[in-house]
Amino acid sequence: MSSRDQGRDDSAVRDTFDRARSGAPAAGGAVRDRFSTDEIFQRVVATADEEVGAPTERLYLSGLAAGFAITLTFFFYASMTAAAEGIDAAGLLAPLLYPVGFVYIIIGRYQLYTENTLTPVTLALTRVTSVPSVLRVWVIVLAGNLTGGAVGAFVLANTGVFSSAAATAAVEIGTKGVETPWWDLVFKGMFAGWLVAGMVWLEHAVRDSISRVVLVYLVIFTIPATGLNHIVVSFTDAVYVVFSGELGLLTALVQFPLPVLVGNTLGGVVLVTLLNYGQTEHQFPDENRRRRLSLREWLFERHTGRVEDAD
Repeated sequence: MSSRDQGRDDSAVRDTFDRARSGAPAAGGAVRDRFSTDEIFQRVVATADEEVGAPTERLYLSGLAAGFAITLTFFFYASMTAAAEGIDAAGLLAPLLYPVGFVYIIIGRYQLYTENTLTPVTLALTRVTSVPSVLRVWVIVLAGNLTGGAVGAFVLANTGVFSSAAATAAVEIGTKGVETPWWDLVFKGMFAGWLVAGMVWLEHAVRDSISRVVLVYLVIFTIPATGLNHIVVSFTDAVYVVFSGELGLLTALVQFPLPVLVGNTLGGVVLVTLLNYGQTEHQFPDENRRRRLSLREWLFERHTGRVEDAD
């Protein structure tokens, strides 16, 4: 065997180990433990492909599990807020356990709405997945997230899980959210959406679980520490206040979670997805199995852009 043939064989073997079954890179091309922007994009696309093609039941149940996990975040945040009351550094101590629910979600691969402002949108921007397909994922996942959060809030409001101090703190957090001006919540939500979608992009740039846990913890910690808002946490808190009899349902939802939802969506889609998308070459790990959708298909029909979908 010539040295040239040997080199080709070595390259083929290396490519086999350096790529996942989806075709997405499992190691960096230039430096094995560091991905380029295009390689991160391909890894995001591989994740998005799973989400867009997932059955409705799977998406909803995964979203429901994420909603339950966010209940942990709400529970720990209210409990720590009560425990840190009167301490000078309360603003930094109270959020210490806030990221726990998000760690469950990222490591457990549950579906969270704010994650999906990045992953499936990358496919839609290149017209290999239709807008209705992305909206389908958003609606199903958000419904699951909010259902899980509502169930968690109901349990916390009607059992003795919360201490009396934590229950009071939870109501105060929700009431403060409702009293915050609508547009302030939108912009707070934008920054939080920016953080979460950016975290998802960075999460696709790391290769081990320890790095993911550290990344998730540090990024998510900044949300409560800086007074920002996440839609599922805000919804859970608002519904808890309703179940506690402190506010009406319509007032609580319109004045708190709704503007946060608008902000999270704008922050994730505009500030992260569009900017990160703009700096890539839009290469797909399975380019030969995809086709660009027509404008009609992209806007009005449910397509994933796979070649087999057209057969």
